[in-house]
Amino acid sequence: MDMPTLAGHEVVDTTDVDEARLVGSRLFRDHQLLPDTRGVKFRAVLRSTVVGGLTLSHVDHRAGVRIVTAAPSNGFLVHVPLTGRADITCGRDRITSDPATAVVIDPAERLDMTWSSGTPQLIVGIDRERLELHLGRVLGRTLDRPLRFSLGMDLTSAAARAWLDVMALLLREVSSGEPVAPEQMEALIFQRFLLAQANTYSEALGEDRPVASRAVRKAMALIESHAAEPLTVEDLAEAVGVGVRSLQIGFRRFADTTPMSYLRDVRLRRVHAELLAAQPGGETVTDIATRWGFLHAGWFSVLYRERFGEKPSTTLHR
Repeated sequence: MDMPTLAGHEVVDTTDVDEARLVGSRLFRDHQLLPDTRGVKFRAVLRSTVVGGLTLSHVDHRAGVRIVTAAPSNGFLVHVPLTGRADITCGRDRITSDPATAVVIDPAERLDMTWSSGTPQLIVGIDRERLELHLGRVLGRTLDRPLRFSLGMDLTSAAARAWLDVMALLLREVSSGEPVAPEQMEALIFQRFLLAQANTYSEALGEDRPVASRAVRKAMALIESHAAEPLTVEDLAEAVGVGVRSLQIGFRRFADTTPMSYLRDVRLRRVHAELLAAQPGGETVTDIATRWGFLHAGWFSVLYRERFGEKPSTTLHR
């Protein structure tokens, strides 16, 4: 699996097992680390960084290791092997993990893992409180039972691939500098993860709850009047008093689009109008695009050409 490895975010590079265990325990959960050094020298290379409610880590022990812990953690841990394999026991469930099968570790369950030699992993820590807050906003109601996930995650499914695509984008941005719009990126990763992995609220997330057309019209009005602000679909749903899922269904039903697509189109139209009205030698394309929330110049240019059939610079100099 080709995923960025967080170059530039080194935490430890050591052949000392105790040092590796202490660093790993601080980042994930307190554990025993038992290396199998037959034929391969132990060397722990760990890179990590935090983006909002996400802890992104690349872990490689080079040698095979057994990791055992009974201590709880503060959030879910998603282990994605980049190569190799790992045998996982989490609570009463057992599974073999490989580049096609990730595992979602419950924070309360006892964990026993055996990683084969040559099994570097992307480990995504997800803050439980922030994920549950996001889920409540999506559903438009208070959660009535704990959020739990199935252990195995099929990375070949379309939903999991969609989640991995966003993760890869975030990892690339983190590796090259600070991520753009981290709050929106976190919300998108949470949303796609909840849809990709079976959980106690999967049925509720799949329900097509009706929403009145007036809620959609109100959301559209909010977008029109606040398009320059960093709006999220969660902000809009909360403002009109419905769940995110219901608002998305309503937009598809009554407007044949999504809230974020509608917001993007409004912003593109505003940029287009300002480019046409700009005076020679005045503001640049970047100035205007940034003011309307387009922070990726290359992506903005692609969207603009698709929408108006020309480069934004052509409109500016017309």
